[in-house]
Amino acid sequence: MTETLLARALVEEATKKSGLIWVRGDEPARALWHVWHEGAAHLVGDGPGEQPLPGLVDGGTAEVTVRSKDKGGRLIAWTARVTELAPRSEAWEAAVAELKGKRLNAPDGERMPQRWADECRVLRLTPQDISTELPDGSLAAAPLPTSATTRQPVPEGLPRLLFKRKKRRG
Repeated sequence: MTETLLARALVEEATKKSGLIWVRGDEPARALWHVWHEGAAHLVGDGPGEQPLPGLVDGGTAEVTVRSKDKGGRLIAWTARVTELAPRSEAWEAAVAELKGKRLNAPDGERMPQRWADECRVLRLTPQDISTELPDGSLAAAPLPTSATTRQPVPEGLPRLLFKRKKRRG
């Protein structure tokens, strides 16, 4: 009993302090921003300009890994029950009030809750099973496919600009 209470306290404290949690439903794990509210992590996404929430379905489960905010290493992992909150319900309103305060760079400010109600999903991840055991191996995974690239030819004039010697004035 005491171990369960300590594990739940660790989940709550670690998840509150971490800016991102790694969540895996039926898809590969993704780093997602969240808020901790009333004993669960809450997420908003799957709408224009918001984070994708692939593989997270109402009534399903998800594996959540919480990282250390300062070192970035894995602190704790837990299995969550996924619940989609009905737009404009009492639970949805309370969660959105917390999420709204943490949303950075929102394009629409005060209209954001309306847009979330019309176009997004708000999910509640309630902790079920908690694992404080460290995993075997690194758990490293290949990056998700993306069209983003950083490898392009170096512009012709760049080496001259970077390595140009300054003339000494005598």
